[in-house]
Amino acid sequence: MNRVIVTAIVAAFALLGRAETVVSLLTALPGTEIYQLEGHSGLRIRQSDGRDMVVNWGVFDFNSPNFVYRFVSGQTDYECWGYPTEFFLSAYEAEGRQVVEQVLDLDSVQTQAVIDLVSRNLQPSQRVYRYNYVLDNCATRPLAILEQATGRRLLSDEPANTTFRAEMERYHADYPWYQFGIDLALGRGIDRPISRREAAFAPVELMEQLAATDLVGETRTYGTQRPPQSDRHPTPLFIGLLVLALALLVSLLRKGRIFDTIYFSVAALAGIVIAFLVFVSTHEASSPNLLLLWLNPFCALGAILPWIKSAKKVEMWYFFANFALLIVLAVAAPALGRAMNAAFWPLIAADAVRSAANIVKCRNALKSNT
Repeated sequence: MNRVIVTAIVAAFALLGRAETVVSLLTALPGTEIYQLEGHSGLRIRQSDGRDMVVNWGVFDFNSPNFVYRFVSGQTDYECWGYPTEFFLSAYEAEGRQVVEQVLDLDSVQTQAVIDLVSRNLQPSQRVYRYNYVLDNCATRPLAILEQATGRRLLSDEPANTTFRAEMERYHADYPWYQFGIDLALGRGIDRPISRREAAFAPVELMEQLAATDLVGETRTYGTQRPPQSDRHPTPLFIGLLVLALALLVSLLRKGRIFDTIYFSVAALAGIVIAFLVFVSTHEASSPNLLLLWLNPFCALGAILPWIKSAKKVEMWYFFANFALLIVLAVAAPALGRAMNAAFWPLIAADAVRSAANIVKCRNALKSNT
């Protein structure tokens, strides 16, 4: 959208109060893309004179400068846009995603407050905001506006007996590799207990919790929901167990150098990404991350040293330190409440097996040279 269209939309919202207005929360049910798995929220503002618009806080531009770097480093800027409701509904219908409309029981003062807040959000100087996956997104923004307009907290602050990570696992159950990536990248920040209100970072959860309040009147649905697609790829746990079996096999055969080169090279690359997220990224949930004890840039030594005959002493001490850090991780993660993906444990065990095998190999080599 260009600036002329934006100005026209803002002007239209500024005039909303001149006709009878109905405000609704629209929730698009989950889709099949990874950014669609929790659903999507928007506010619908419909007037008796025929104007009908949706305010959407989930707009982003893949073509913006340095988008990938900014996304990884926690500097993703999302935008608030308003556009005709028919565009919103038709887009999700094309994706096979049902849209649920919850008509909100607001009086005229509260409705006007929503209009004023939305109009302010749509101003070119105000529509851009720093997106946060669980704290500031397309669901938390409409909730904040509704609470400001009604002057009360709509959702409960009671404990939800869950965590951000556990909620993500629930929505990502059919996408284990996506959850595996999240569990690698995000540290203890998403393992703390959260309230029911915080659990509403997911649009579907916001919809369900709002349905239990006295704010929702009529509920309508649009379109039909396409059945979820099952992921037929081998799961991370299966791959982890396979890697562990290979580690045991090459250790018994004493033929582990190629395995070590591949395993520790991958571990080093993963460690570089995790180190970036911990020390450079502004994602508050990415640090601290105990997985640095296992996956870190120094893992490159595990890939290189086994090929250098003159470095057996250095190799032995590297693998000894690596083995010790794995033990620390195995003890510290449960003690500190750091949830671990099930696939991590066989992969960590494979690392420990190869470290122990290399320690023994190096000690024998050093003894034979004395």
